[in-house]
Amino acid sequence: MSRRYFGTDGVRGTVGTPPMTVDFALRLASAAARVLAPDGGTVLIGKDTRLSGYMFEAALEAGFTAAGVDVLLVGPLPTPGVAYLCRELGAEFGLVISASHNLYDDNGIKIFAAGGEKLSDVQEQAIEALLDEPPLTRESAALGRARRVDHARIDYQEFCKTMLPQGTDLGGFKLVIDCAHGAAYKVAPRVLAELGAEIIPIGCSPNGRNINQGCGSTQPELLATTVSGVGACMGIALDGDGDRCVLVDTKGKLVDGDQILFILARDAAERGELRGPVVGTVMSNLGLQQALEGLGIDFRRAAVGDRNVMAMLRQAGGQLGGETSGHIINLARTSTGDGLATALQVLEVMRRTGRSLADLAGDMPRLPQVMINVRVAQRLGPDAEAGVAVSVERAEQTLGDDGRVVLRASGTEPVIRVMVEARDAAQARTTAEQLAEVVRAAAGH
Repeated sequence: MSRRYFGTDGVRGTVGTPPMTVDFALRLASAAARVLAPDGGTVLIGKDTRLSGYMFEAALEAGFTAAGVDVLLVGPLPTPGVAYLCRELGAEFGLVISASHNLYDDNGIKIFAAGGEKLSDVQEQAIEALLDEPPLTRESAALGRARRVDHARIDYQEFCKTMLPQGTDLGGFKLVIDCAHGAAYKVAPRVLAELGAEIIPIGCSPNGRNINQGCGSTQPELLATTVSGVGACMGIALDGDGDRCVLVDTKGKLVDGDQILFILARDAAERGELRGPVVGTVMSNLGLQQALEGLGIDFRRAAVGDRNVMAMLRQAGGQLGGETSGHIINLARTSTGDGLATALQVLEVMRRTGRSLADLAGDMPRLPQVMINVRVAQRLGPDAEAGVAVSVERAEQTLGDDGRVVLRASGTEPVIRVMVEARDAAQARTTAEQLAEVVRAAAGH
């Protein structure tokens, strides 16, 4: 069964345009209640700082209580915080109202199953099958109740602190933390400060419209400038819902998710704590694969999307995986990607080894990688176009073992992503531009 609404990470779109409307949110709540809590139960609802979050929160609350499900409202909280609290509070499932790294005029709804894990394909398909039905309203005696959970943020903050061994603090670390004016704007600075770090917060003044605007993990330029300007030892950039993290070293150089994954994987392996293979995606830099294999660490690639990384980790018995974007999963510590937890794990490695971020990341050479997004009028399967496939095959033959080509359709917007890696940056750029032109022609542009 093909998905009409669920993408790589829940439902997402422009507010006011289907499916991101109030009536859809009501139907989604009713369908999710019937699939995930058919006999009643509890759902946890969190959100980021978008203006439209209030509207969708109210609609979802109405849909769930009408279907006989109790609602716990936790307000602005990172996505991984909602996943954690689902597990700790014993909720049947949880929702996060967020469009992650998108700007404020988009929004989305992510759903966690019991235990704070991503929904299975079967669960998503079952919910989709009910989305065209009108919302369910039970009789008065069977309606659910709603209440706010005031201690949620504090509980999650205390959990994050457990990323450091007991007795370890961050005294002596000067850090810049960029929360993208998003869901982590209270949690992240407070956790770092309570652990003893000297912090300079940026992107921590949300107004409902500035989420991810010129800041955060997708635009770390302000962070890089601030880190080098104030002489911090590291900068941390989260995205709007706090499940991604990229870092900046003391000179303002970006350390992406591939390098973070390398740092954590090598450290775990050296301490004999790494279980199973490390899982990246088809977009992970070839340098990560080569560096890990050089250490005798098995590396595997999943399709793009944290749910695909998670599925491969489960299947292969692994614990550590992630994406270049900074979505890192460490099943030894969390049940889902967690930007703040990831940053704390890297800080713990720095504290224990005495090595700087630049030093740790420098042990993984990155191959030049060029990404071009080709906008298309409608979804295009790049592998299904004969001309595109021939061009990709020729490019791969030219690059040989020292390069890669990946074409994939975005799961969240109408674009084809053309990615090329090569030993030489100029070759990577030229090859990517040539393939992008082929894709444009195939798409009718």
